[in-house]
Amino acid sequence: MQAAEPFLVYPDPPPPLLVQTLDLAGFRWKAVANASIALSDEPSGGWAGAIVCAEQDPEGAFGICRALRKGEASVGGVLLLVGGAHLGELAEREGLFDDFCLSPFHPRELEARVRHLGWRADGGKGPEVVEYADLVLNLETYQAAVSGRPLDLTYMEYELLKFFVTHPGKVFTREQLLSRVWGYQYYGGARTVDVHVRA
Repeated sequence: MQAAEPFLVYPDPPPPLLVQTLDLAGFRWKAVANASIALSDEPSGGWAGAIVCAEQDPEGAFGICRALRKGEASVGGVLLLVGGAHLGELAEREGLFDDFCLSPFHPRELEARVRHLGWRADGGKGPEVVEYADLVLNLETYQAAVSGRPLDLTYMEYELLKFFVTHPGKVFTREQLLSRVWGYQYYGGARTVDVHVRA
């Protein structure tokens, strides 16, 4: 259950890892180059939230955060991606964003923060769940149940199950599953997929 409206992403074009993370997680988003475009391209229901990268152009990033805070565009919340060199500036600019993530980021951490941003923008209306037949996955608490009975899953078993449920009817190679579920930083063998699928 993704937010009905897309997330605003700054800058245009966004960093490739951010694009890949948002796309693989199934988020709707639109990149903008400045606040005027954010205003002119604003969806009818407002932006679900904003993901602002401050690493390459911190002044431009904080400028768009200021414009969003002034209410020039309706946005659910602002997530700031910031490099370690700019961490010291956050305290004096904390009113410009709702959350931040240190860059370079881990895709799973960013996905969790974006989901939380969308959940906050939605007014915190209950947990985000995915259902498939009798299977229910709570994406916020990492709980799974079949016909109301909880499943005892490891983190990776849950992630693999979530991936299959959110991509029904599609076939993936071991290598695709390793890169999309375990992530590009996984160094184990492809047979780990077989072990988890059998579990």
